[in-house]
Amino acid sequence: MSKKSKRKRIPLYVQILAGMIVGVVIGIVALQSNGAQFIRDWIYPWGQVFIRLLQLIAIPLVFISLIKGITGLKNISAVSRMGGRTIVIYLSTTVVAVLLGLSMGLLVEPGELVDKTQFAHIQEEYQSFAEEKKHIAEEKEELGPLSFLNDIIPNNIFSAAGDNSRMLQVIFFALFFGLAALSINPAKIKPVVVLFDGLNDIILRMVDYIIYLAPYGVAALMAGLITDFEGDISIFSALGVYALTVIVSLLMLIFGFYPLLIRIFTKIKPRKFLKSIYPAQLFAFTTSSSAATLPVTMDVVEKKLGISQETASFVLPVGVTINMDGTSCYQAIAVVFIAQVLGIDLSVMQLLFIVTLTVLSSIGTPGIPGGSFVILTMVLTSVGIPAEGLALIIGIDRPLDMLRTAVNVTGDTVTAAIVDKA
Repeated sequence: MSKKSKRKRIPLYVQILAGMIVGVVIGIVALQSNGAQFIRDWIYPWGQVFIRLLQLIAIPLVFISLIKGITGLKNISAVSRMGGRTIVIYLSTTVVAVLLGLSMGLLVEPGELVDKTQFAHIQEEYQSFAEEKKHIAEEKEELGPLSFLNDIIPNNIFSAAGDNSRMLQVIFFALFFGLAALSINPAKIKPVVVLFDGLNDIILRMVDYIIYLAPYGVAALMAGLITDFEGDISIFSALGVYALTVIVSLLMLIFGFYPLLIRIFTKIKPRKFLKSIYPAQLFAFTTSSSAATLPVTMDVVEKKLGISQETASFVLPVGVTINMDGTSCYQAIAVVFIAQVLGIDLSVMQLLFIVTLTVLSSIGTPGIPGGSFVILTMVLTSVGIPAEGLALIIGIDRPLDMLRTAVNVTGDTVTAAIVDKA
């Protein structure tokens, strides 16, 4: 058996976790042997290459996924009533999920558990990056209350597409483009739809290739961070609290928020609802892919919840594209955690920007394992946080990814139930 085939048999999350451990060991050995400079010169740059690849794919991924999702609605005039209600519910629940994530991150403050005195030098380096972004934001605030429109509407889409921090402008253009396409005779835009279907497949394959490099990138990044943090182990206790914060927040959505919506807007009993969708949740948990779970989800909602095939066949596929409640909640906590660890204070405007950008970019998050990494690097950069901070959390991401995928699928079934019973 070849080495390549052996590696394929090892789950990716195990490889990433192993990469994290190897990186920690390499960093500690380097500190003990005065090899920190070697790590910075020859190991850490490979981790930065991994981050740059994630940043490289972010804008094409969001742009193409959004257009594919919107044009996939086919004839929106025929489903305008159902479609409008579905999208409003999906976006509303995502806003709640993001606000919950931000609240939990700011309340628990897991990043504050790190011993700041041990790596003040690295904080200063990251803060200089943040201060530069903050200065730009302050200049924009002085332009007037409606200056935010300039951050939403681009005057040059190619210029916006060349800057990850202007992702909101790319999202606006993608939505505008997709809605305009829907207003045209489907026969005329069929070549465009086919083109974007093909581009979407290519982009997702590129994501697969990049995520395949994750174990090596994580190892290099962790080795660099350990040398920068001078071997301080408080980061690991902070990681544990961070993971617990994410888990508690996601469970609050599953067992608190969603049952409340079911009780208020449908005649289904919350206990019956949770019991009925358990197979879909379990499948989503094990595969970490809401797209792969879709057939199971549709079968469950139709046979066990009595939701019509018409509703299920429309609401659930749309949900795979635009509903990422679990992912959005996690991203909000992750951004706050990384900012806290790096000693970067987030302003109220930055927090509001996180809410807006996370909600809109969730529409372009692919329903596949690892897809959220790409979007998270974009969100981090947009609010003035170095994307390299992703290395702090990527090693323990797999179990959290499994749980947030289960949350995403649960949100899809809740929306389907509400739309069908309304």
